[in-house]
Amino acid sequence: MVEEGALLWEPTPEIVRDARVTRYADWLGRSGTYDDVWQWSVDHPADFWTSVWDYFGVVGERGDGPVISGTMPDVRWFTGATINYAANALRGDSDHLAVIFRDEAGNRQTYTLGQLREEVGRVRAGLVRLGVGRGDRVAAYVPNIPEALIAFLATASLGAVWSSCSPDFGAPSVIDRFTQIEPKVLIAVDGYRYGGKAFDRSGVVREIAAKLPTLAATVWIPYLDTDAPASEGGLSWNDLHDEAGELVFEPVPFGHPLWVLYSSGTTGLPKPIVHGHGGIVLEHLKSLSFHQDLGDGDVFFWYTTTGWMMWNYLIGGLLVGATVVLYDGSAAHPGPDALWRVADEEGVTYFGTGAPYIVASMKAGLRPTGLSRLRGIGSTGSPLPPEGFAWVYSDVKADVQLGSFSGGTDVCTGFVGGVPSLPVRAGVIPCRCLGAMVESFDPSGVSVVGEVGELVVTQPMPSMPVMFWNDPSGVRYRESYFADYPGVWRHGDWIKLNSDGSCVIYGRSDSTLNRGGVRMGTSEFYRVVERFEEIADSLVIDTGRLGQEGRLLLYVTLAVGGTFSDDLVSRLKGALRSELSPRHVPDEIHEVPGIPRTLSGKKLEIPVRKILLGTPVEQAANPDAMANPEVLRHFHPPVPPA
Repeated sequence: MVEEGALLWEPTPEIVRDARVTRYADWLGRSGTYDDVWQWSVDHPADFWTSVWDYFGVVGERGDGPVISGTMPDVRWFTGATINYAANALRGDSDHLAVIFRDEAGNRQTYTLGQLREEVGRVRAGLVRLGVGRGDRVAAYVPNIPEALIAFLATASLGAVWSSCSPDFGAPSVIDRFTQIEPKVLIAVDGYRYGGKAFDRSGVVREIAAKLPTLAATVWIPYLDTDAPASEGGLSWNDLHDEAGELVFEPVPFGHPLWVLYSSGTTGLPKPIVHGHGGIVLEHLKSLSFHQDLGDGDVFFWYTTTGWMMWNYLIGGLLVGATVVLYDGSAAHPGPDALWRVADEEGVTYFGTGAPYIVASMKAGLRPTGLSRLRGIGSTGSPLPPEGFAWVYSDVKADVQLGSFSGGTDVCTGFVGGVPSLPVRAGVIPCRCLGAMVESFDPSGVSVVGEVGELVVTQPMPSMPVMFWNDPSGVRYRESYFADYPGVWRHGDWIKLNSDGSCVIYGRSDSTLNRGGVRMGTSEFYRVVERFEEIADSLVIDTGRLGQEGRLLLYVTLAVGGTFSDDLVSRLKGALRSELSPRHVPDEIHEVPGIPRTLSGKKLEIPVRKILLGTPVEQAANPDAMANPEVLRHFHPPVPPA
């Protein structure tokens, strides 16, 4: 067992000196510690975000209006300013290598910045021919391929609004999302490949298009069958971009919609979260440069699909001049080390993935080789246990900066994360990000340190949503974040802030284990359970409700070669009793063939709890928003009321 807080890595004086966040602090004339700069950034938000604009030489007109006006949730940024995301992403030397594309079969494609600009100009011209203009929506049902990035940048250049789903989403899930935004154009692939298999999605695309009456056209990308013509009623990708076009960038207000992202949508209609051009440009410049330490000469990779906010974050690498690596396919095909091999072969300097992949690599006993240029690893999506931290330093590379980040789709960034000038400790996130006034609130709304509380943000950030689509009065937006603490953003995570500014995330606060009045995040529970070699994955559910303590149920999926036995159950209970508390020993432990997860890899604790309390499986979760909906039926029967 690895002790939480154990020191794993410290930056050398040279690393601190050369870090981009240090250069920024020097430019500001603030030569103190990171915490000094962070404190200034939240005490003087208008000055801080203005400095980000000036430091990076953002392309746009600042205007003469106030930097911040109003209070949360009714905040306006940079009144009078105009900007365009694509203009900032596509600036630079034409010969600069902008994009590397890889897929699981080993295919490779590259684009210089000049080539990328030409492709974007062609697609932009094609969209104009289809009648797309400022404010129109372009929806995409595409994997993480160059065409997705090109189409997004073309859409943004017009001041139109982008929204994408991965082609592993089922038709109902996509329809739930896209019907809310009434797109003018749908861009879709005929299918995709995953795990060595081909999946034809042409029928699904037709089903989606039939439910979108506002479409002027469906554009088909022949990804499975490169010789296939456009299907009836549509046109091909080649038709869309067959004519060269001038690349012009429509100047739009700072808060003009850039894209629409969605909540996971496992229950109810997904929230259509709208981010603005200016807020995303400033936030991603800040986060990618100062926290990931990325810039010109870096090769930036994050394993993601177009249905997860990390795709939007990954392509933000263009803003800081990095080369971005797009990858399409399974993380475990043709072998469990597939992503590590890509990182080595492409000279990746910053490797990002979800915490479950790091844990899976650890459990598989991987020892990635090469990685000579790698200097940073990012982990997000769920809390990374201390053992995952330690494995990176013992079996991947001893001289990398591991950054565990926590934030969300809601802001398309992290609230808390790493920075190259601070040490890395097992299971601990080193800092609150610049400009993010993160606090921990106790049940009465008092800010606490050294205790687990609600993660809240008490100062506005420019990448907070400008609105939810079809929420003109803002009621849904307010209810989502500001219902519990007026004027304060409640994110829905448990966090413990330490006195040195570091923190630990303990999972979702709405899926807390409350046993005998002792609240505990589920991540602490999983850390104990998933340390067992026999266990590949787990899910814990507390069925308590209405102030009554319910049953504590543990579900485990066995690793290859593992056996479910009375001995395993006994050892699990013993470990939980000694490492957590007697209150947290499960009433029952069951074996299941898989743990239900969203398409982005998050465990579905709340829907399973609903099933156990009597909600029919088909009503508890949207199967099209899940990676493995077939496993839900194994979570039964309903638990009687306490």
